[in-house]
Amino acid sequence: MKNCKNTFIVRCGEVALKGMNKPYFERMLLERIKKNLKRFDGVEANRSEGLIFVKAPDSYDKQEVINEISRVFGVSSVSSAWETESEIEEICKKAGEYMLELLKIRNINTFKVEVKRADKTFPMESPKVAKIVGGEVLKACRVLKVDVHDPECVLYVNIRHGRSYIYGDKIKGLGGLPLGTNGKGLILLSGGIDSPVAAWMMAKRGMLIEAVHFHSYPYTSERAQEKVYDLTRIIAGYCGRIKVHSINLLKIQQAIGENCPEEEMTILSRRFMMMIAERIAVKNRCDMLITGENIGQVASQTVHGIVVTDNAVRMPVMRPLIALDKVDIIDIAQKIGTFETSIQPFEDCCTVFLPKHPVTKPRLERILESESALDTEGLIASALATRETIVIDVDD
Repeated sequence: MKNCKNTFIVRCGEVALKGMNKPYFERMLLERIKKNLKRFDGVEANRSEGLIFVKAPDSYDKQEVINEISRVFGVSSVSSAWETESEIEEICKKAGEYMLELLKIRNINTFKVEVKRADKTFPMESPKVAKIVGGEVLKACRVLKVDVHDPECVLYVNIRHGRSYIYGDKIKGLGGLPLGTNGKGLILLSGGIDSPVAAWMMAKRGMLIEAVHFHSYPYTSERAQEKVYDLTRIIAGYCGRIKVHSINLLKIQQAIGENCPEEEMTILSRRFMMMIAERIAVKNRCDMLITGENIGQVASQTVHGIVVTDNAVRMPVMRPLIALDKVDIIDIAQKIGTFETSIQPFEDCCTVFLPKHPVTKPRLERILESESALDTEGLIASALATRETIVIDVDD
């Protein structure tokens, strides 16, 4: 195996269930894997019969390559494999060598062999191959014993046309669907815990992500906005390039404060955010809005509040966190790396003008009556005029 390329087997998980559309999803997944590996010179990636094979020069650290592959949405699992000819003698020889190498780094006493014979023209059936390979491994590694029920190690043998692959681990990927296979959504991105997780979850279902962030500068600081950009960079590590639109909501909040009941500040501000987000989404060809709202978490996220908020737009609104416990959301935020940034103590536009007793069961007719006292179109146009747009990539 010296001076050869490292081989990695990538499994597609849910993509494999797509029937007639399977080739399209596989092509999209392959392109995303190539993009994630673009910093590795000399890497090759190709798909073959339901699997994706990645080959990288052995000068690269295997774990580093695996980490990049496993961060791609749509990847179910990854294995670092040894490649050999599809001849039983060669398979047995490489299997013995592989287990000897594995024994140097892992304390293993028992094993079993699992064989997948993708090449049905191979002259032996899988159980017979497993028996022969297991026997040769026992000869090569005399400290090992076979345990077919609860082995400490499973030695996998995948027999394919012309080439076979031997490996001992299946490293779990993120799963989901490849980016770009389910349209594009605009996330209302705050600096909190929830909205970055919502963006990540929708991206995991194959949706490209664009973002809009509302601030109340100078009541909110520039550092608060930088915090949002920091969160976007983390999400971009999974989603690729993300366009972020920043909107100053201050004039709208001041107008609400001067003309509407104090307790309606939050719900009216939220309606304006949705209306502005919808304008941006339509212009940028997004298919829907996404929010990090969760039922009952804050005053504007009661069922009544959400109904009144949704009335402000015609575009569909996705809320992937709607029924999750806060603990579950925090677990995901820690898993994807956004939590520590999200909890940094910088204010956002919602907290700056937070009323003492916000309405929790708003009535639509009353909210519309209050809103009629405002120059809705003029305020929206004024807010859109403050828009600043940047594109954030993982490498930025």
